[in-house]
Order: sequence, then C-alpha cells, then structure tokens
Amino acid sequence: MVIGGPQGAGLETILQVLTTALAHNGYGVLSGREYHSNIIGRHSYVLIRVSSYEIPRSLTYPVEVLAAIDPETVFTHYNDLAAGGFLIYDIGGEDIHVGKIVSMGRHLRERIEEELSREGVEPIIKELVNYLESKGVKTLGLNYREIVSELREKYGVPPAKLVRYTSSIVVGAIAGLIGLDAESIHVGFSYKFAGKEKLVEPNVYIAMRVAEIVRKLYGAPLALEESRLPYTEYMIVSGNDVVAMGKIVGGVRFQSYYPITPAQDESFFLENYERLVVDGEQLASIVVLQTEDEIAAITTAIGASLAGARAATATSGPGFDLMVEGLSWAGINEVPVVITYYQRGGPSTGLPTRGGQSDLFAAVFSGHGEFPRIVVASGDHLEAFHDAVEAFNLAERYQLPVIHLLDKFLANSVVTIPVPSTHDMTIDRGKMISHVENPFEYKRFSLDGPVSRRAPLGHAVMWYTGNEHDEYGHITEDPVLRIEMYTKRMKKIELADREIPEEQRAQLYGSDDPEILLVGWGSVKGVAIDVVEMLEKKGIRVGYLHIHYMSPFPRRRVSELIDKIGLENIIAVEHSYEAQISKLIAMHTGKMIRKEIVKFTGRPIYMHELATAVSRILDGRDKVVLNYGA
Repeated sequence: MVIGGPQGAGLETILQVLTTALAHNGYGVLSGREYHSNIIGRHSYVLIRVSSYEIPRSLTYPVEVLAAIDPETVFTHYNDLAAGGFLIYDIGGEDIHVGKIVSMGRHLRERIEEELSREGVEPIIKELVNYLESKGVKTLGLNYREIVSELREKYGVPPAKLVRYTSSIVVGAIAGLIGLDAESIHVGFSYKFAGKEKLVEPNVYIAMRVAEIVRKLYGAPLALEESRLPYTEYMIVSGNDVVAMGKIVGGVRFQSYYPITPAQDESFFLENYERLVVDGEQLASIVVLQTEDEIAAITTAIGASLAGARAATATSGPGFDLMVEGLSWAGINEVPVVITYYQRGGPSTGLPTRGGQSDLFAAVFSGHGEFPRIVVASGDHLEAFHDAVEAFNLAERYQLPVIHLLDKFLANSVVTIPVPSTHDMTIDRGKMISHVENPFEYKRFSLDGPVSRRAPLGHAVMWYTGNEHDEYGHITEDPVLRIEMYTKRMKKIELADREIPEEQRAQLYGSDDPEILLVGWGSVKGVAIDVVEMLEKKGIRVGYLHIHYMSPFPRRRVSELIDKIGLENIIAVEHSYEAQISKLIAMHTGKMIRKEIVKFTGRPIYMHELATAVSRILDGRDKVVLNYGA
C-alpha cells in the first residue's frame, strides 16, 4: 500500500500505528519512507508491504491500496494502483484541479496534466476518480472533516485540533480493508502515544468508526491470513534504530554527531539509552555528544578512542566531507574509531532526504596520502546490527578507522526482524593494555608488527601528532624510518585480508552455478535476491553476489566467480550513475563489468523494475537506467 500526504500531516503516526498493529499480529512488514526535504507541506509518502508468511525483502509496484490524506497524493500516485485495488480519498477535495495544488512541483504537474490529457481525463479529483473506477479500481470516498467533527461533542476536541485526527481516518480505512481488529489498533495507538494516554481513545474511536464504514461497504477484501512467520519473538525497527542497538551491544561508550539527514536518528536513539539500566541496576553509560560541526564530531570521537573508549561518530555525505582531515589523522595515528556513514543523494546538498550509493569511492578512497581503513557495507537490517558490533572489533583488532557504510533506504525503512541473537558475539579489544611496565619507554608505534600494543592516554607517556613519527610518536622526516612506519601501517590491511574470511566479505545467493550473476552491495541485496528467486521460477539460473566488505576487498572470491561465469553474463546493480562497484572490482581483479542496471533518482530500486531491467539486459542492452517512483 501507498499512504501519502503533506510532510507533517501525520504520515509518521500512520506508519508507526499500522506497523505496530501488524507486528502485534505477527505479520512481516517492510516499509519505505519517502519524504520531502522541507520540514512541512510538501508531498511525502510511505510504501508498505505486508505478508503473513515471510518478512518482505523489497518493495514493489503496483499497490493494492492507495490512501490519500490530500488531493495531491491522488494525482501523484494514481498510476501506482493495481486494477482491483482500493483508493481511499477525501470527498471534500473532489473539485480540486491539479493546477490549484501550489505544493506540487511544476514538472510533476505538467507530466500529470499531459498523461491525463492523453486519456481524455480532466485533471480534477472527481474526474480522475471516475477514470480509475472505469479501470477497475474500487474507490472509497470519505468526508474527512465530517468524520473528525464527531470528536467535538464526544471528546471535547477543539475545532483547531480536529485536523490532527485525519491520520486516524486513514488508519481505520486500511484496518477495515485488511481486517485489523480493535485490539490491534489500540496497541498501535498506545505505542505511538505512550505517556499521552488521553490521545489514545479518540484516535481509536475514529479509526474503528471508519473501519466499520469500510466493512459495511466491502467487508474485509484484503484480509490477511493468520501469521505463519517461523518465530515468536521479533521487533519492528528502522535501520537507524538497529545500528544504534548494535553499537550498544558492541560496547559503545562515546558517540558524537552533528544533526544531518538521514544519520541523526541513530544518535537520537542512543540518547535515549545513555544510562543502561536493567532491573534497576545501571550497567554502563554512554556519552552522546552533539557537536558544533562534523569536524568536531570526528575529532572528539578520536579523542575518546585515545582515552580507551569504544568510540564512534555518525554522518552523511556532506558531513563526511568535513571529517576527511580527521580521518587521515586517525589513519596516521592508528586510531580505532568507527564512522557510521549513511549515504544520501549528492553531490553537495543534493537530495538530502533521498537515497543513493554514489559515495562508495568517498568511503574507500577519501583522505590525503595512503592509510588503511576497513569499509563494511550492510545489506539489510540484521546485517547492519551485526556489522555495528563487528565494526568496533575490527577497529580495535587492527587499530585503524572502520567505515560502516549504509544508505538512506536502509536507514529509513522499517521492518519486522527476529530479535538478533547475541550468543555467538564476542568483544575483541585487540592489543589493548592497561598496564605498562616502564611508562617512560612505551613505544606506542612499535615496529614489531603491523599492530602495536595500545595503552589508553594516562597509562604511559606517549605522543600523537599529524606528522610522520617514530616508534614513540616523535616527529621525524628520516627517509628510512618513513619507509618502516608507512609500511607498518599499510601492512594492517594485508593482515586483515588474510584473517577475515572471503566468504564473510562476499556472499553468493541463489544458484550455486548461475548462468547470470547480479553483483551489488548495500540495500540492493533484498531486491536482488527477490528478483533472483523470481527469475529462477522461470527456469533461469541466476545468482546475486553481495559485496559485503569494500576494504579489504574479497578479490580472490570475486575474480574466481567472474572467471567461472564469464564477464558477458555479469550485471552490476547500483544506486549511482557509474556503477562504482564495477570500477572497484576492475581495480582489484583487472576484470571490468560492462553491463549495468543503475538508478540515481533518489528512490529505491523496486522489484518489478529490476526484473524488467534484467530481461532487457538479457535481450542485448548494456545499460539500463531505472526511474520508477514519485
């Protein structure tokens, strides 16, 4: 289903209530949020996929329900509805002409007018509704103002606040169509308004009032079967939430940030758990520091790490640009610091609330000079949780910066997941020492191997500088020592390459012997696996190679698969223009993938369009650019 309306009109409430109610019934839920970069007024929407027998991995069109808070949503998404689907809309806006919607962008308005003109439809809501009905869409027109006005007498809600309950109308209409009961809706609103219980009853009243109207008209035509998900304990989380949870499990003690979309929600989550209290006992505390800018964010995290804390910072593209000098400083000083990097649409401010994967090279190569860093790219929520824990282990084991690379699609999507198991997790602090026998002779950068013994500040005498240095940390420009120190640092990545299994750094899904191989990373994972399964049902042996580690790159495994399958049968899939993963593969293997499916609109890759694009590649195309989504 698609639910749309103006930014700030209650979409977040609808999403939280519905996902909580659905999770309460044990259903698998995946939702993606697409919101405009202004704070209030412009069109935003959520796309939700629900299943009674699996956790959805990807989103797709057409949809079975389009629920519109305002007329703009009807105009924007009418083509997204499947024949036989349901349109929920406000009859109070049925005389609205598309040209009168001042919040709609000019280019979109012109495209809609042109599309409707070709169909002979006047661009007015009631005419568009008639057109959709002629195409088999079932329409459910409700008088939003009249329905919420019932709250004036029943609950004494002031007229000025009645509009806030419009979101409950949408919740109720959807509940009626899919068969959610009053208990589930009450659970959803109770979760959303925890601590504000007086708001629960009027919202539930409106929702169930509308649900009853829908049931009298249609029954519950989209009622879901009883859940058959194979577990009893689960949670519903965003990508930001689950990364924060992973950091807590991994022992984070310091997190710095400057608010930037879409990274900031992770730090907001951590702020709620700065005191870790279980059964009344404070187990630990976390310092979460909002700094004046991203330069301060990276440098304070570095300082906390030098003092012995597990330290991290979180940012997005423009913020990472500012962090790069600090990243280089951490590189030359062998500082174990984690940078959680949420990509969005660039360059510059670009598309600040939309997604992308065009920062791959920035993560792998940013910084002056050469220094090792590990780059891990998560493909789904469970993977992101485990990567958030492992990032600290890697940083401290090899004493270098670790960049945990995600994207907006994963950060802002909300999904049902089983509660992650922590039984097999370990905390590896590497060569951390708390006692130095002779603190005045401590060699922080000892040349006895790539990784030296590391003591926190205050436990020995040590020097840190942005200049090249000797084993103690003293500045030097001696050419022989420069070679030794430089080589020592660079050997870290060679050590990591030997120790981290390549099967962990690149995973193959689908056929073990594919005739066609899709290659991608990050949030491409879910939609690619879905398309692989779809094509295999058609008799095509397809695999998906998920590149999990960008550094150290799994060059041997990738090279062997390319040789086995043949370059002509391999397709790179990425949210960028250049398909940067192809260039990274070529750099490490000497093999250049020429066939590409890319998308750089800032919207996710949807299952239906990726499946079509693969077919077009198989028919002889070398590159397909995807563009579906409002």
